[in-house]
Amino acid sequence: MDKLVRFGVSMEDSLLHEFDHMIERKGYTNRSEAVRDIVRDKLVEENVQMPKGNVYGALVYIYDHHKREVEKSLSNIQHDYFENIISTSHVHVDHDSCLEVALLKGNVETLRTIAEKILSFKGVKHGKLTLTTSLLKQPPHTHHH
Repeated sequence: MDKLVRFGVSMEDSLLHEFDHMIERKGYTNRSEAVRDIVRDKLVEENVQMPKGNVYGALVYIYDHHKREVEKSLSNIQHDYFENIISTSHVHVDHDSCLEVALLKGNVETLRTIAEKILSFKGVKHGKLTLTTSLLKQPPHTHHH
């Protein structure tokens, strides 16, 4: 684990007061852990903006399984992108709807493309892609052989 470094932060009383209320609501034991989480969150957010950056994602979507072709389209795209789709989990929500979660890995551009294709299928009612990364330092130029 990295060495902890102390630094000072200046902010208005009212902002600090709101921050303290927020961290108390969320169950933090101290300001430092809350600040670390906020910084990590911003770094992940920044990282997943780089189109060629390698990330992981979760695509959650609900679709109407009665709509013709939707299951075939979903199966085809899962085969087309088998290197990026790590796994899928399927739940029957009610008589008409299914919920699927697809776990993805790859570059941001590819994962967004997969999400856009799936979410645009006729019969897919709603969905959302969430991207994340481990924030481990990666060498600037890695080449796979």
